[in-house]
Amino acid sequence: MSTIDLHMHSIISLDGEYTPCELAEMCAKAGLKVAALTDHNSVRGVEEIVSEGTKHGLTVIPGVELDCTLLGTDLHLLGYGIDISDRRYAENENMLLNEKRKISGEQMAMLRKLGVLFEEERVRKFARDGIVVAEMIAEAAIADDRNRDNPIMQPYLPGGTRSDNPYVNFFWDFCSQGKPAFQPVHYMAFEEALELIVSTGGVAVIAHPVNTVKKDEDMIAYMIGCGVHGIEVYSSYHTAGDIQYYSRLAQSFHVMRTMGSDFHGKSKPAVYLGKTGGDGMEKELLCGL
Repeated sequence: MSTIDLHMHSIISLDGEYTPCELAEMCAKAGLKVAALTDHNSVRGVEEIVSEGTKHGLTVIPGVELDCTLLGTDLHLLGYGIDISDRRYAENENMLLNEKRKISGEQMAMLRKLGVLFEEERVRKFARDGIVVAEMIAEAAIADDRNRDNPIMQPYLPGGTRSDNPYVNFFWDFCSQGKPAFQPVHYMAFEEALELIVSTGGVAVIAHPVNTVKKDEDMIAYMIGCGVHGIEVYSSYHTAGDIQYYSRLAQSFHVMRTMGSDFHGKSKPAVYLGKTGGDGMEKELLCGL
């Protein structure tokens, strides 16, 4: 397990489980020395985790994970050491929450058409501020006895091929970009997200590239050419081969390597704090944060 984890989410992220205060205590118990709260498009929990982290001897770096789009591809850009008081973070978050609130019902309808069975009332109980996300629908569907013999849900049930992280795997398989129940959200352009991070004093890092840009070196080169500072080389999603590939790439582009688990809690049960694949590499990484 790593002692640095620069990618985690609190309950402020719609798919997170724990409060920032709880996360600080959990990080300390897990043996972390340095952490960053990187909620989706939100910095609201940073002050709380920084304050609570101090009580536990935990160094917390202000962070965020911004959704953005480049050449039609939705990406995640991590920002570290940012000025969380900049009003643009709150404005972007509020705009996205309003948009997601409007499409919640449409996504449930699309999944029903595909044959996913769930009680809407149960899903609505999981909703936060009127917003339903795919992971909430998955939780309700997996708990619904009608899906015991439903072939579309078999991979996500206990013992199934996608049951390691069933809720988020359901999202990736049905509701992510290019999938049958995908509902587009108007995210800021990559260049705008990068400018926001940099202009607020931050360091920008490509999040878990294997899930987004994959191994598109032209796209990665463009992002770095625009001013991205690093690549999240060590990630719970990366195989040993992926780590070797992205590490080589970061070194060839002369950008920093970072590590993060992308811990959420129950939506990703196979991901735990400190699970970065970078055990023992902390001193060698130039985090520059």
